[in-house]
Amino acid sequence: MAKGKNASVFFCQECGYESSKWMGQCPGCRQWNTFVEESVVTRTQGKSTAVSGGIKNKPASLMEISLEEEDRLSTHMQELDRVLGGGLVRGSLTLVGGDPGIGKSTLLLQVCRNLAGDEKNVLYVSGEESLKQIKIRANRIGDFSEHLKLLCETSLETIEEIIRRTSPDVVVIDSIQTMYRESISSAPGSVSQVREATSVLLQLAKGLNISIFIVGHVTKEGTVAGPRVLEHMVDTVLYFEGDRHASYRILRGVKNRFGSTNEIGVFEMETSGLKEVLNPSEFMLSGKPEDASGSIVVCSMEGTRPMLIEIQALVCHSNFGIPRRQTIGTDFNRVNLLIAVLEKRLGLSLGNCDAYVNIAGGIKIQEPAVDLGIAMAVVSSFKNKMIDNKMIAVGEVGLSGEVRGVSMIQARIQEARKLGFTTCVIPSVCMESVKEIDGIQVIGVKSVKEAINLL
Repeated sequence: MAKGKNASVFFCQECGYESSKWMGQCPGCRQWNTFVEESVVTRTQGKSTAVSGGIKNKPASLMEISLEEEDRLSTHMQELDRVLGGGLVRGSLTLVGGDPGIGKSTLLLQVCRNLAGDEKNVLYVSGEESLKQIKIRANRIGDFSEHLKLLCETSLETIEEIIRRTSPDVVVIDSIQTMYRESISSAPGSVSQVREATSVLLQLAKGLNISIFIVGHVTKEGTVAGPRVLEHMVDTVLYFEGDRHASYRILRGVKNRFGSTNEIGVFEMETSGLKEVLNPSEFMLSGKPEDASGSIVVCSMEGTRPMLIEIQALVCHSNFGIPRRQTIGTDFNRVNLLIAVLEKRLGLSLGNCDAYVNIAGGIKIQEPAVDLGIAMAVVSSFKNKMIDNKMIAVGEVGLSGEVRGVSMIQARIQEARKLGFTTCVIPSVCMESVKEIDGIQVIGVKSVKEAINLL
């Protein structure tokens, strides 16, 4: 029998890097003063159980494995099912991260309500709230079925025993940072505790074929607190984004072993819980000004979903020696690059002007396909020329001022046609792959100069 002894190692609280000694700067994430000392149990080398007791698990032929529709559970929330890749997979471990108060617990409680309504046995484990606090939030959401069971517990041994004894279909752990194992001396939320808790829950999900959600807190940088290995252990990583003081919420799939990544679901926070926004393009364009310069609509692809978003730009003369540049919702360096292209290729004098670029609605866009829209909005504000309200622009802008092609152009044009837009400016290299759509004019441009001449 293997014998264990206590040992002391140092873990980085940001990325989980392990070291035998303390270091001022972490070699993994390059952060300073993040190492903490924790006790771990090391085991001496012993005889393997597979050798002594025989191999219980045997290889299976790929042709013998069958996939059935019952392998996925519908959460009855179309936006969540889209992000999960078509529904909740049995035996999966899903991590849901987000800022405090963003609505993670509310979302999962609504999921539990829907699944319990389908007569699925659901266990909601909370380490942060009491039963009465959960009941207060549940009363705002609606009526619940008796198939939903609540448990307030932080001991990992107790939770594991209850899950094995009751065998629920779905389990929610809120949150992983509050769970602890008594055999580990470090405090709950430490690297050792989070890693051990995730490992135990992963074994339960795969061994008992149950779906488990775990809630994770995020750091000030927006990443899940704890070791980065936590994201590698789980099957799906979802981030709940948005401003706590705004009504919208965005659920973004960062990792998904059972579907496409970078899918998003849009929700609106109401007094009765989260409401799905089935047409986010219309939601994002609500309140768009009609007779104002510096405003244009672009189409961005979020996973497989086209989304129309308004880009606003404001360019004015600077009263300071160094002009001010500010962006909200898009990459700051990318906007500076586009302004430099406009100065060099179009001869615009933007060096003594302040420039502000905003993605209306608060969503964050990193796709290069919005470059042409940003450039046109900046020029529109600089020259004080209004852009046609029924025009959208899609294209990536290079350093030579050329407009490069983008993917899934047909889906973008169809989304624009659906919302009543009549003109679509796209890269000329994409014209060959565009099928004619009634009611919308498609214009191909080779350079940003050609696009600006359309103003």
